[in-house]
Amino acid sequence: MLIGEYHHSIDEKGRIILPSKYRSEIGKEFIITRGLDKCLFIYSKPEWEKIVSKLSSLPFTKKDARDFLRFFLSGATVCEFDKQGRINITSPLVHYAGLKKDCVIIGVNERLEIWDEETFNTFLKTNEENFSNVAENLFEIGDFNA
Repeated sequence: MLIGEYHHSIDEKGRIILPSKYRSEIGKEFIITRGLDKCLFIYSKPEWEKIVSKLSSLPFTKKDARDFLRFFLSGATVCEFDKQGRINITSPLVHYAGLKKDCVIIGVNERLEIWDEETFNTFLKTNEENFSNVAENLFEIGDFNA
């Protein structure tokens, strides 16, 4: 399970260090692609294969399915770490997520997300009052005993 929040900078060549905790969990080779909400998603190869398997069952006759497949898969890239533990993010992905200098890397269960720090802070600020309502709507009473 991928959890936690880390802050790192992306350099002018599109390279960013992933924390060593994450490197060991996602493996030597992994997939990075466009995520939802203007961030990037990183999946281990086994998780990526699960996602692609589910996506392949979508009906190509549905426009929404075709559009989502184009969006999600066209930006996907196989990545590896360099000797310093950095990954090189392609310029289209850097542009899509609006990554400038300061970035936030978060673990979200089966994937990592890379956000521009300002975008992530705006997301948190905009939604902080709604999270308890969202949790209430997503989970039935008794699902969690906190």
